[in-house]
Amino acid sequence: MQVRPPSFDYNRGMNNVQEPSATTGQAPADVTAPARFTRNNPYNSTIVLNRVLNGASCDKETRHIALSLDAGMTYTPGDSVGVLPGYRAEAVEEVLAALGFSGNERVLNHYKEEISFEQALRAWLTIGKLTRGTIGQYAKLAGAPNVGGLGYDALKQLCGPENKARAEEYCWGREFIDLITDFPGAVANPQELFNVMPRLAARLYSIASSQMLHPDTAETTVRVVRYNTHGRSRQGVASGQLGERAGVGANLPIFLHSNQNFRLPQDGSVPIIMVGPGTGVAPFRAFLEERQAKGESGKNWLFFGDQHCASDFLYEEQWGQMLAHGTLTRMDTAFSRDQAHKIYVQDRIRENAAELYAWLESGAYFYVCGDAVNMAKAVELELLNAIAAGSNTTQERAAEYLAAMKQQKRYQRDIY
Repeated sequence: MQVRPPSFDYNRGMNNVQEPSATTGQAPADVTAPARFTRNNPYNSTIVLNRVLNGASCDKETRHIALSLDAGMTYTPGDSVGVLPGYRAEAVEEVLAALGFSGNERVLNHYKEEISFEQALRAWLTIGKLTRGTIGQYAKLAGAPNVGGLGYDALKQLCGPENKARAEEYCWGREFIDLITDFPGAVANPQELFNVMPRLAARLYSIASSQMLHPDTAETTVRVVRYNTHGRSRQGVASGQLGERAGVGANLPIFLHSNQNFRLPQDGSVPIIMVGPGTGVAPFRAFLEERQAKGESGKNWLFFGDQHCASDFLYEEQWGQMLAHGTLTRMDTAFSRDQAHKIYVQDRIRENAAELYAWLESGAYFYVCGDAVNMAKAVELELLNAIAAGSNTTQERAAEYLAAMKQQKRYQRDIY
């Protein structure tokens, strides 16, 4: 039998938690919990630590979150913790008002269980980032030809493959509330929205701790996403929840997600090079804690970058302790906005290309975590340049060298 996620009340305040109902499929607190928790059967975790990592003058907010684990829940450095988020009350109420419903209407969720429409909008349906698919399905509703606002003709001009570019432009920075405000009146029955909107997905965050040092918790590093577009204030559904509505003592449904493609070398004497700007440093905190806990002798080199040293040097104190202890052999930082000319982690790699190649020749593993769009590509380019220069060969031969590293699992990336 497939078990649905429990009906947590995300909007009762920072430290108040709704107990799972008898129909959720989640075991009561006094009953032994399942041996394995999944997306469809999450663990009701308690937040035991939630602190801001940035300095007071920073215009960004990055948080270190520690989540309690049930006995028997285990993870390995490189794994992720999955969070099943819920939208803030204000966002849900705004959608209900625009649709003209109270939220008390009864609907069937994806498992054909009856819940309130308010609960569906809060924890089951994606009312955040708008997609072309949602627009297309919205235009197919029986009431769509009679929409007000910009009108049905304008709605149809956002549908179909021939209108892909126009639809993508409209979707940028918009959410479901924008669609139903611009084209109101299409939804006659709340149940229809289960055919219109994607299911709210879990959010995966790299685990930033070693279970050898933190046996009862999984820790992670979260950048709280907030922005303004099209005249509205927005926030990331999970990061906003962790930043505003999930303080110490609050409960959150979670599960652990294994990542077999992002692992420390089995031989603890092998050197590793880690590139993790911003929150991409999270798994490398786990790597280094693991190696420290095991007393492994392999050398460890960390590249870290962000905007400002004074406010964005995540885990600065711990890195200093690891350097003093010898766990961290070397650390190179790149704070892009601390000088007129922007400096990034790929620039530090280029500056240290000769030594980096020497590490690779000694068998070092090379890891990258973080932005896939720009950073990871730039880092790979400088890595190839370092290999070509170090081996006094062509880019083609450097690409072959890197391909061999991938095959040997010495080049691993966790990018998004």
